[in-house]
Amino acid sequence: MVRPLTPVLQKIAIDELHEDPERVAADIEALKTWISQQPHLRARTDDQFLLAFLRGCKFSLEKAKSKIDRYYMLRSKFPELFSLRDVKNPHIEEIIKLGIGLVLPTPLNETGPRILLIRNGCYDPSKYNFADIMRVAQACNEILMWEDDYAIVNGFVHIMDLKGWTKEHFFQVTPSLMKKMTVYSEEAMPLRPKASHAINAPSIFESVFNMLKPMMSKKQVDRMVIYGSNIEKMYEKIPLKYLPKEYGGENGSIPEIIDTWHKKFLEYSDYFAEDAKYGTDEQLRPGKPVDFDNLFGMEGSFRKLNVD
Repeated sequence: MVRPLTPVLQKIAIDELHEDPERVAADIEALKTWISQQPHLRARTDDQFLLAFLRGCKFSLEKAKSKIDRYYMLRSKFPELFSLRDVKNPHIEEIIKLGIGLVLPTPLNETGPRILLIRNGCYDPSKYNFADIMRVAQACNEILMWEDDYAIVNGFVHIMDLKGWTKEHFFQVTPSLMKKMTVYSEEAMPLRPKASHAINAPSIFESVFNMLKPMMSKKQVDRMVIYGSNIEKMYEKIPLKYLPKEYGGENGSIPEIIDTWHKKFLEYSDYFAEDAKYGTDEQLRPGKPVDFDNLFGMEGSFRKLNVD
């Protein structure tokens, strides 16, 4: 009931993710049994879905259980950030068509990590809320969990293009929001980030990045490289050919990628609507309740900071 990997990806899954093809079915069944025994958890049990968590956790059953639990817990607790229901909502469709987050068609080095281009400054912060943008981004990640073996097995690299990014964009990302994003990325999602490259960073960004560090994990901080306008240095890690045509590369064009993903979102409209029936009921959770205050720590915003 699962999609076979290409020989190249299968070897990587065995060597780096500890995948044993003869045990995959048994591991999936173990997760299904565990889910059925959790009174607080309503989770999908599709083989391909559960396999994404196993691969994302390098086939540690206990880590996969924890991520599945966190995945549904955070989506239930913060649906405004992590749960997209209606992809045909005109406002959501506008965000999709802006192409803020682009999944480039060819992975790095042809068979490596998936490349995600995030155009942080290409939207009007007075018109679009960052929380809605996050919901669209997480829905995109969920589609990748189902369809993209390169992203599941090899993870992904981010390229953040900060052209047009302003302090108004920055003010939308509060410390509380950054902390939620960090916890969701690391404790709930089975897709593994490998590196983040920030290009066209304005002079203020490094100062802003230093302010954000306390809300980020050490892994996130260590993965980040800031290039400013000298993006040629990035080509040592991500050769130019793997960027879109608008950036001088050969990896699709932005309008084509946007159109492809708009159609893909529409194909998943029933799936996302159905997703409303999954989640957690914290009142039924066995043992101690989740301490959300301790999990997310600092609240507040940066609005008082002088970033002129």
